[in-house]
Amino acid sequence: MEIGLISDTHGFLDPQVFTVFEDCDEVWHIGDFGDIRIFHQLSEFKPLRSVYGNIDDAHIRQVAPENLRFEIEGVDVWMIHIGGNPGRYSPRVRKVLASNPPQILICGHSHIVAVENDHKYGLKYINPGAAGHEGHHVMRTLLKARFADGKVSSLRLVELGPRGRKIESQSS
Repeated sequence: MEIGLISDTHGFLDPQVFTVFEDCDEVWHIGDFGDIRIFHQLSEFKPLRSVYGNIDDAHIRQVAPENLRFEIEGVDVWMIHIGGNPGRYSPRVRKVLASNPPQILICGHSHIVAVENDHKYGLKYINPGAAGHEGHHVMRTLLKARFADGKVSSLRLVELGPRGRKIESQSS
């Protein structure tokens, strides 16, 4: 399965997302939608798995959980917006990792794209960075992942362009 990973849109969904994720089977949004319309646009485009982020309001929290754990193509995946990163996980995440680590931990929040093997917990840590204009990141990013045969068989970085002034999409 080909999966599109996106996080931290903060109210702006770049139209390029629909082209980049056209060949994806699902889209996973790892929180901080910033606007319920983004949830609806993505869920109408592709099957959507998502979690809410710290800026998301009650509308988004009604349709997206705080964290989501599931299996896909034989891979145990856990998504949570604020989880920290290897060596600096949040206390709640550390507790789960100590007793029942997933194979893949996908977080958002930092606005920094990262893929790292965490040898302590035997997992792959993934953060797709930030796709919106709000925040301290320089480049807006997405990741595309292929899940097959019990593992992530490839990860590809997609740069959407520099963070800057928000340009309204005509399709909004």
